[in-house]
Amino acid sequence: MVGMFDLTGKIALVTGGGSGLGLAMAKGLAAHGAHVVLVGRNLPRLDAAATSIKDAGGSAEPVVCDLLDVDSPTAMVRDLEERHGRIDILLNNAGIQHRAPFVAFEDADWYRVLDTNLTAPFRMARAVAPAMIARGSGKIINTLSVLSSLGRASVIPYGAAKGGLKTLTRGLAVELGAANVQVNGIAPGYILTEMNTALAANPEFDGWLRARTPAGRWGRPEELAGAAVFLASAGSDFVTGHVLTVDGGLTASV
Repeated sequence: MVGMFDLTGKIALVTGGGSGLGLAMAKGLAAHGAHVVLVGRNLPRLDAAATSIKDAGGSAEPVVCDLLDVDSPTAMVRDLEERHGRIDILLNNAGIQHRAPFVAFEDADWYRVLDTNLTAPFRMARAVAPAMIARGSGKIINTLSVLSSLGRASVIPYGAAKGGLKTLTRGLAVELGAANVQVNGIAPGYILTEMNTALAANPEFDGWLRARTPAGRWGRPEELAGAAVFLASAGSDFVTGHVLTVDGGLTASV
């Protein structure tokens, strides 16, 4: 763990860290020396996730927080900074999906998708940024999607939220660059997670995806860990406003 990818002593806050992509990336950060704070709403799930990291020799703790509450993210960040001294890395990963035809999409579902996938990352970044600016260092990583740039029927609000998060990522990179705070995004393709269970079980979609993706398969959550480690480490100190796509070549092909 020596070198530019060494995260020893770093404090990494990972939202949605109890399962799926968040846990996979948190495991990668922990394996490179970071203490990971796993944030979510399901304490038993967070406890199990933290235990799995510690059993592998890493350092982790669970923290329950409702990211949709206006004041909770700021209070959580303040508490973590008091206990740990700082937050070096913020990985905004928590997200939800809701599939429905656009003409039948209810306002409540629209706002729930946008609040979770776009507003919550904005609030988290706003909460950690002041201390990062004062310290003159920090890493903010946002989990985007290939749908940040591509359109697909039945998930239009999700794409709109992730597209907004892509623009937020670049705007923050510009505003925080002079303070030596790097802000980047990871755009996964189709990964085998709980969110995509129904799609993976659909033979028509599964066949389409395998044919459409040059790698010929679904991605695995752990395959995002390397991207997260790179963007969290000194190896990316001159990389900001960038979107690192991890999609098996899907967006490179026609």
